Amino acid sequence: MKTIFSGVQPTGVLHIGNYFGALKQWVKLQNDTDKMIYCIVDMHAITVPQEPAVLKQNITKIAAWLLAMGIDPEKSILFVQSDRPEHTELMWILNTMTGMGQLERMTQYKEKSSKYENTMIGAGLFNYPTLMAADILLYKATHVPVGDDQKQHLELTRDLAERFNSKYGSSFVVPEPIISQSGARVMGLDDPSKKMSKSADSPLNFISLDDTDEVIRNKVKRAVTDSGNEIKSGADKPAMSNLLEIFAEATGKTIAEIESEFVGKGYGEFKEALAEAIIACLKPIRERYERIIQDPAKIHQILAQGATKIEAEARSNIAEIKKKVGLGS
Repeated sequence: MKTIFSGVQPTGVLHIGNYFGALKQWVKLQNDTDKMIYCIVDMHAITVPQEPAVLKQNITKIAAWLLAMGIDPEKSILFVQSDRPEHTELMWILNTMTGMGQLERMTQYKEKSSKYENTMIGAGLFNYPTLMAADILLYKATHVPVGDDQKQHLELTRDLAERFNSKYGSSFVVPEPIISQSGARVMGLDDPSKKMSKSADSPLNFISLDDTDEVIRNKVKRAVTDSGNEIKSGADKPAMSNLLEIFAEATGKTIAEIESEFVGKGYGEFKEALAEAIIACLKPIRERYERIIQDPAKIHQILAQGATKIEAEARSNIAEIKKKVGLGS
């Protein structure tokens, strides 16, 4: 049975990089997968400093956005990570099998720890890839949608599954990655060499899903471009390649079709059209979000139901693992 697991952190704002790079794909996967498990990974969020009240509010908002994008609770299981304690139970077991050297080599740990170098770096930031592995392996997921920056973490997950299976007998499925061929890595509007990020220093880096139409137009207008004025994708035109990728994701057109449409036209005209394409793409999602967020009780009911749906499987699987390693009665 094909089982897909993926998670999203309830931190900051969702942006078009999140949507085009991952969340849009989540919606599509619902229709041809036996089991979809989507998790709001709040325990991952607290590996860096969070305001408790803001974190709670963000969980509700993220759930509302996912529902507005088309995540269907009848087709997918949507829940909050901390509502299932089996995640941290499995994490601890996997921690005993995870090498320090493996975690030290994690690119995201290096990037995040350097950002918070003037504050205490918690152990959670160091070993959160092990928690990510537990998230996936707990439900014996067969496939995991990942961006380029998550490949390293999935390799650790696969390694831990094989290591455990070798020592204790077959227990975990070794998951395969699902990597989107388009939109997998949307880059920053202000710097096409870096991934679009909600934690970027400048708000001009990303377009938030809740940015107003005027803010979107302004950000696209100020997006960096390459030298020359040709609307063309290529290795020597990283900024334009990124903008064309966004245009393609927003409209469903191919990059070749967009290039053909703008032959002989300048960056200004292209950017105006790009801004309107993004606005049109986000409009129905934002309208649904505004309706959904008005009923937070309903949102939390959906999340609670998701945690209940997955409870029996989580409890059964962790009991099996604990028994194999000699824990419990």
